[in-house]
Amino acid sequence: MNSQASKGLVLNIQHFCTNDGPGIRTTVFLKFCGLRCKWCCNPESIGQKPELAYNINKCIGKKACGRCLQPPAPEGAMYVLDGSDDRIHINWDLAHGCGEETTSLCPTGALYLFGKEMTVNDVLKEVEQDGTFYRESGGGITLSGGECLLQPDFSAAILAEAHQRGINTAIETAGNVPWEFMEKVLPHVDTVLHDHKLTDPVRHKKWAGADNKRILENFKKAYETFPDKTFVARTPVIPGVNDDEEHIRSVLAFIRPHKNVVDYQLLPYHRYGEPKYRFLGKVYELEDFTPPPPEKMDHLRAIIDESFGRTAPGTTG
Repeated sequence: MNSQASKGLVLNIQHFCTNDGPGIRTTVFLKFCGLRCKWCCNPESIGQKPELAYNINKCIGKKACGRCLQPPAPEGAMYVLDGSDDRIHINWDLAHGCGEETTSLCPTGALYLFGKEMTVNDVLKEVEQDGTFYRESGGGITLSGGECLLQPDFSAAILAEAHQRGINTAIETAGNVPWEFMEKVLPHVDTVLHDHKLTDPVRHKKWAGADNKRILENFKKAYETFPDKTFVARTPVIPGVNDDEEHIRSVLAFIRPHKNVVDYQLLPYHRYGEPKYRFLGKVYELEDFTPPPPEKMDHLRAIIDESFGRTAPGTTG
């Protein structure tokens, strides 16, 4: 089979990204994830199949349209509340099987799908539009998700072909995959951005949906098996969950013996993905959480800088 024609499920392709690896990058978000992080900002990336989404603010109502109330949508999947403003509501238990046949009937785009099938060539055709920026900034393509390593054949094919075309490659991964998936993809990766969400396995399972035993085993094995790759550890900092010195120092103790782990980055919690939960008929569980204060982030980053022997701004070393 021609690897360039192999197919996978892509959520989105985002251009001009500056936080997903070195330089200016094009980030390709793949669908499917094995974790269930309560703070996830991409809930639409979790499922293994295309998912129906609905933005009620774009709906023009039954009287002006009403097309989604007819087949092929399952009976009762879409309905209008008595005494409401005429806009459509969704019975998510019935509507999850709705596909393009249903969403294509919506003239305003209120109904749409998260996820579409693409080939390697489809992906790289769009990625190469940004080739000039890669050459000038040292950027390239980053595969993210979801968990890109849960589509290992597709990811490996994209990255191998990107290398053939002279494009720098990176992935973002949480590492909760079979080792053979990592072993298949990492030979084609220049930079591995990998999450250390929580150190304690019980708390990791509580907040991320699985313990971290396999994750830590995978990362340690990856550091040792691929000494020529550049690894960057990261933690999404969630107030009251993992914003403590103990976690930061535990991660540092894990990564610092490995010289190919060149940095440890902290990503402050944000709520940018919250509206997407409503579009999917899901509940956002951290509605009472707020971003960590800047002074907290500064303190934790100072611990990392000290560990890496970096001098804080405004001081001399």
